[in-house]
Amino acid sequence: MQWVGDGLRATMSGESQAPAVGIDLGTTYSCVAVWRHDRVEIIPNDQGNRITPSCVSFKESERLVGDSAMNVAASNPVNTVVGKRSIVPGSTFLLS
Repeated sequence: MQWVGDGLRATMSGESQAPAVGIDLGTTYSCVAVWRHDRVEIIPNDQGNRITPSCVSFKESERLVGDSAMNVAASNPVNTVVGKRSIVPGSTFLLS
């Protein structure tokens, strides 16, 4: 199987030559990068930024992440999670 360009390439033995992807889930910011053309390329988010705030906010009918979530963090602090690197198993979060 082979795609043109930088897409997936696989040999008959099943060995993939697809680009390696790395995800950095940081306390403050997160980012995604891919190894392509013998170098690391950081993938921009939907707003064109190479890093995304590690933040999620829940509203009545939607879920916001990254910059959008940070923009409502002050007005919606109860339903916004910022900078949580890990969640303890068995934790309960109540969203109103």
